[in-house]
Amino acid sequence: MRIDLHTHSTASDGTDTPAELVRNAAGAGLDVVALTDHDTVRGYAEAIAALPAGLTLVTGAELSCRLDGVGLHMLAYLFDPEEPELARERELVRDDRTPRAQAMIGKLQALGVDVTWEQVARIAGDGSVGRPHIATALVELGVVPTVSDAFTPDWLADGGRAYAQKHELDPFDAIRLVKAAGGVTVFAHPAAVKRGECVPEAAIAELAAAGLDGIEVDHMDHDTDTRARLRGLAADLGLLTTGSSDYHGSRKTCRLGEYTTDPEIYGEITRRATGAFPVPGAGGREG
Repeated sequence: MRIDLHTHSTASDGTDTPAELVRNAAGAGLDVVALTDHDTVRGYAEAIAALPAGLTLVTGAELSCRLDGVGLHMLAYLFDPEEPELARERELVRDDRTPRAQAMIGKLQALGVDVTWEQVARIAGDGSVGRPHIATALVELGVVPTVSDAFTPDWLADGGRAYAQKHELDPFDAIRLVKAAGGVTVFAHPAAVKRGECVPEAAIAELAAAGLDGIEVDHMDHDTDTRARLRGLAADLGLLTTGSSDYHGSRKTCRLGEYTTDPEIYGEITRRATGAFPVPGAGGREG
């Protein structure tokens, strides 16, 4: 089985619609794909309706968190999307995205960049506006060559010249809320130093003690030594280890299935989840 547990659609900051995403996942030879858009579940219905035969969909979300001033992302799998407390927190994060993006655009303009809200809104379309959309605008304007090059201290990285904060969950609260909704939590790309400051390993140990289920180890932003270190840490803390593409369509260079999760780990995630269940494809409709 080939299992990719971290992907994004146009419901947040990917470039594939949810329907395109699941069809492309099947085309890439995946058996299981997780839809983990940022702080939203809006893509679920379209992805399920289009799900090809032979592909299983894991519903999820990537939750925006912050611990001691350091941003981090928490992958949540197979939770009840209707659970009210977690739904309320996701809504608070989403509602703060537009004013945050407008604040970053203002900072960029003050730095002499001719970016506008209209340009960023066009790029975001129906998705929840976020930094990748602003980064894409910078690429369009020739300010940076790639989206990744916008996530530096010069521009949009945490603490960067054009960075602005938004409402984010405390990760301990995120773990509690996801568990209360019957879901499973995995710390996304915990050592992606290219993105900015990362939480220390001591904090990961505290999160594990609070009920964190796993950490994402095999990821494009982790080099070989980092992956080995994280595997050792996971073994010491009794955490599951996952691998994922963090696919964003054409917005990033990673490919569907570039990194995958061991079937036994996937099985354990599904065993722990009680809020929702993986959806087997039955041959989705076109669209």
